[in-house]
Amino acid sequence: MKYIISAIRILFLALFLFLVLNGKMMLWLALFAVSLIVALLFGRVYCGYVCPMNTLMIPTEWLSKKLKLQTDKSPKWLRSGKFAWFALIGSIAVMLLAKKILHKNIPILLIWLVVSILITLRYKPAVFHNLICPFGAIQKVFGRFAKFSEKVNKESCIGCKLCEKVCPSEAIEVKSIDKKAKIETSLCLQCTNCQQVCPKNAIHYSKQV
Repeated sequence: MKYIISAIRILFLALFLFLVLNGKMMLWLALFAVSLIVALLFGRVYCGYVCPMNTLMIPTEWLSKKLKLQTDKSPKWLRSGKFAWFALIGSIAVMLLAKKILHKNIPILLIWLVVSILITLRYKPAVFHNLICPFGAIQKVFGRFAKFSEKVNKESCIGCKLCEKVCPSEAIEVKSIDKKAKIETSLCLQCTNCQQVCPKNAIHYSKQV
């Protein structure tokens, strides 16, 4: 499964670069719009499989750990979660003004792609996914209502926290009360990292109750 998921991400990254190089950025934005509808049914699959930022953040995080650049802390001014919405509004404003005044299309996605890499060199991926990414902010809203998502079978869960460690968006938490893992659907990227490491096969993609 791991290699299939990696292949899917690489294919979408190649598609993204192809569209960018051919000046077809609006087609990618249309794909993103469709993904919001998909998120209502299947969760944030765009973030986990399609998004070029997430795809490049994965090797960036690996490099950051190797170079010992990564910190567990996150900037205090980001913790309110409002920055992502300001970033979204600012991105839209820049695109519209550039089109109207300069008659040019600003490659806003490429700019955010660079930002995501730079942020991940220093901080854990969850900082960008949850607190900075303007596209993630919208996905979070739609993903909250997903009909299908990764779900923990509490009877099988042993509270080992392996799933917590591999979740790129910190969507999983082992509750101190019952020592069972719980997945926050709005944050879950549906990447299956948790499912792959669970020693009890307690995590499955299924319909939400």
